[in-house]
Amino acid sequence: MLHLLYILAFTILAFIAVGNLIRNLIMFSFDRERTYPTNSSSMNNQGNGYYSSKKQFVPHPELLDSAGNLIKEPLLVMRSINVEDARQHLDALYEASPGHKRENSEEA
Repeated sequence: MLHLLYILAFTILAFIAVGNLIRNLIMFSFDRERTYPTNSSSMNNQGNGYYSSKKQFVPHPELLDSAGNLIKEPLLVMRSINVEDARQHLDALYEASPGHKRENSEEA
């Protein structure tokens, strides 16, 4: 009987989690289409936090380029490599480490 209670509880939690995931994806897509003001409009109200007096959202400074425009490109780009390249990089790091003892230098 206790097993059925656990299955029921985790099934309910799974439905809640999936519902939250779908709701967050929908809200993220709406938020992505929203336009943000440029840096010049946010300069008038520096001391009042993230929202200006007109309730316009001011983006985080890391999301702005040097001219104050919102960055539209991804901030993190990862390059995929195959297993052999990753192994060669890790081996090179291991051999260059200060604690690594060379096999040729170990003579008994």
